[in-house]
Amino acid sequence: MPELPPLPALTRSEGELIDCYLEVVDLLGRINPSRTTDTYGALRAAQALVGRAVALREALTVMHLRGETDLHHATLGRALRVLDGERRSSLAAVPPEPGAPPAAH
Repeated sequence: MPELPPLPALTRSEGELIDCYLEVVDLLGRINPSRTTDTYGALRAAQALVGRAVALREALTVMHLRGETDLHHATLGRALRVLDGERRSSLAAVPPEPGAPPAAH
């Protein structure tokens, strides 16, 4: 298994933002009606989403109140990639139609 690159240096608030964001993304992936097969699992994820959305809001509020007014998207994006954010985010998206050509980015 290849070694992952190191996580970039983040403030405590940025780390909390990334963690909460990825938890929300994971829950959205579990709720995604184009991917899930049972309502109970989606319901449980939706119930948990409320609390995680509040935590995400609180993380951003703390950053704002501390004067961290800018999000350093390059650094935060690197952290998301190290933490498998691209794959995790893709689970919240509608998958392409079987046999359809890949979408251009």
